[in-house]
Amino acid sequence: MKAGIVGLPNVGKSTLFNCLSNAKAQSANFPFCTIEPNIGVVNVPDPRLQKLEAIVKPERVMPATVEIVDIAGLVKGASKGEGLGNKFLANIRETDAIIHVLRCFDNDNIVHVDTTINPIRDKETIDYELQIKDLESVEKRIERVKKAAKTGDKNAQKEWEILELVKSGLESAKSVRILDIDEKDRLAFVKPLQLLTDKPVLYVCNVDEASAKNGNAYVAQVKELVKNENAEVIVLAVATEADITELETFEERQMFLEDLGLIEAGASKLIRSAYKLLNLQTYFTAGVKEVRAWTINIGDTAPQAAGVIHTDFERGFIRAEVMHYEDYVTLGSELKVKEAGKFGIEGKEYVVKDGDIMNFRFNV
Repeated sequence: MKAGIVGLPNVGKSTLFNCLSNAKAQSANFPFCTIEPNIGVVNVPDPRLQKLEAIVKPERVMPATVEIVDIAGLVKGASKGEGLGNKFLANIRETDAIIHVLRCFDNDNIVHVDTTINPIRDKETIDYELQIKDLESVEKRIERVKKAAKTGDKNAQKEWEILELVKSGLESAKSVRILDIDEKDRLAFVKPLQLLTDKPVLYVCNVDEASAKNGNAYVAQVKELVKNENAEVIVLAVATEADITELETFEERQMFLEDLGLIEAGASKLIRSAYKLLNLQTYFTAGVKEVRAWTINIGDTAPQAAGVIHTDFERGFIRAEVMHYEDYVTLGSELKVKEAGKFGIEGKEYVVKDGDIMNFRFNV
């Protein structure tokens, strides 16, 4: 599962990517510094792993991960091929969610592609380009569906109806994700098109150091603008986060954060938010060889969770032995969880909960 970092050129995307992934993508004070997308595999911060490690004392600990992609900046006219438009839009289509970086700070030494600082205009520029590209995709699909619909095909008629709603929304400058469409119809007729504005989005307001804790007037404008989008807004001083990642020890980083009035690095909060944005959750396996966080979709069943470890586990699934994280940490061992009657034996229909500690029985 991938989350793509997008935004206008020179708003801090590559610097943010480096903070998250330590992959050291090039970042510089000029547009189109990034051309080919940079990809980093990022560990998901999870304090539960440390508690499990303290109890189990394994040989190694493996956190959950998520892929973050740093995508080239977009300019007006990208949907018509301006700048790196076609490449940019193709790269977004390959991601599962969008991290949209907005510049929310003044600094005359850092150029802005549109000369002035205005995150509302910047957001609308990118929204417009994505919406225009989606409109092209929807209109092409409508032309195909119309022919079948006119022959009396009921499914095609329903698809035509839904796509006309989508088209109307896009023509009114509304992103597909906010349109009021029945979830069943959305899954059947909209999701297969992989529309750019249907992807879930997380807005990152890139601020100066002084605004890292409480934001600023630019951030307030962004929050007001997106309040009906069902999207999260995170405030992050990206340049400051970059400085924090350069510090050698955990203690130094914590002292830096405390001086700013922050509890944790914003990058950690962003990674967790991206994980949630991708509709992901974590279950654990815990043994002396390894304590590991496994990534699954919210709503996955026990066999599906087993399949993340190995396809044979899902194919030959018999049962899952389940302990809830809070029970295990509170009671301190598997034996005590069993003695307390909180050790579950679950079958194929069991829907895994975030934080479940699981062991699978299978036969192939």
